[in-house]
Amino acid sequence: MGSLLKQWLTNLGWTQSFLLPAIDIGLVLVLTYMVLVIIGERRTLWMVRGLIILMLAAALSSTLQLRLLSFVLEKLVIGSAVAMAFILQAEFRRLLEQLGRGEILQLFQSSREAVAKPDSVIDEIVDAVKELSQNRIGALMILETDRPIDERDFSVPGVRLNAEVSRELLQTIFQTSTLLHDGAVLIRASRVVAAGVILPISERTASRQLGTRHRAAMGITERVENCVCVVVSEETGSISLAERGTLNRPLTSSKLRELLRAKFSQTAEREAVAPQLRSLGRRLVSQAVALTSRLFRFSSSASREKK
Repeated sequence: MGSLLKQWLTNLGWTQSFLLPAIDIGLVLVLTYMVLVIIGERRTLWMVRGLIILMLAAALSSTLQLRLLSFVLEKLVIGSAVAMAFILQAEFRRLLEQLGRGEILQLFQSSREAVAKPDSVIDEIVDAVKELSQNRIGALMILETDRPIDERDFSVPGVRLNAEVSRELLQTIFQTSTLLHDGAVLIRASRVVAAGVILPISERTASRQLGTRHRAAMGITERVENCVCVVVSEETGSISLAERGTLNRPLTSSKLRELLRAKFSQTAEREAVAPQLRSLGRRLVSQAVALTSRLFRFSSSASREKK
């Protein structure tokens, strides 16, 4: 009985010595993959890779007992992590919201859907904005840049329309004689999904020249990363574009067209990263499974040799 217990403890020690480091490495790889999927943008991926390289260098210097270099690298890692928390605050907010909602599995899936807008749709939007600006009719339009916006991010989801985007429809909605002119219009791909959408107001201190529409555009783009807002001022007719809580104003209609085309061409670039991340995830999973099976085989063979 004592020999069996001793052999079991020996096998357990072998398993722990090899299995726990493998689990530790696997969890780090899963966490890194999760961050890459959430970001999914080429120019930001380089920042994440740089942080990972700094972390690996800090761990290596600590292992080699290079105390001064390890101290400097650790401080660089902390400073870089804090800087990235400010730069990627929308991505971190999304991560925390999904964890809070229990949507853990969705973190490992690329949820960015193709909503690229053809030039004809952008032209229809810009032409409508130009007419509204010339007539000094206030307007607020939400344009999704990738996956659909969760309606829980709106104060009031508005009235469902599901109509094709057209200059005439947008101009009609924002006429002061209609019931939906005070809210925002939600545009998904080439469809007007809803009108009369009430958005959360930004809590930032803004210029007194900015009205409720501008503050609402800042509020939704602060809360949701996958959208931009086009605003037309009712008082001055000026055109603004809100993204990530920041207003770009005043704009001409030609400048607005240029910015929207550049924005949605970036969306296509972001979507091109998703297949690479999925293939990377599959390779990491297969390699982790193979490594685990090898460790178990090695542990069992070592126990047989001791017998």
